Amino acid sequence: MEQRVSLITLGVADLANAAAFYERLGWARVEAPDGVIAFDLIGQTLGLFGLSALAEDIGVAEGTLGRGAVTLGHNLRTKEEVDDLMQRAEAAGATILKPPQAAYWGGYHGYFADPEGHIWEVAHNPFSPLADDGAFCWNGYG
Repeated sequence: MEQRVSLITLGVADLANAAAFYERLGWARVEAPDGVIAFDLIGQTLGLFGLSALAEDIGVAEGTLGRGAVTLGHNLRTKEEVDDLMQRAEAAGATILKPPQAAYWGGYHGYFADPEGHIWEVAHNPFSPLADDGAFCWNGYG
């Protein structure tokens, strides 16, 4: 297995509302089959899929999916970009869980939850500079 994640799928109760939230953040949908909403990312795709449809596709009861202790990370180039994105996320309908602030590891970050409760960390990590195209690598591209 290659060390990569190709698709991140979020099971959502309200597909239209979840899609509208990501569109308010400025993301553009790509063509996808009925019942799936997809947003291409840099080297990955974020998919939104109805929670009950996801459970059916996996072959488990919907209640077993629950909410996992998972965060999605979005790294940025500067602290100011973190502040800006957190403000835009809140305006788009996110719940701010932790306002942007200095992190114990030397960076700057905050957390928000999308309208379905999926948690995003928005961070500037001075030790992991992004590539020109925004790609992230743990030890940076600097």
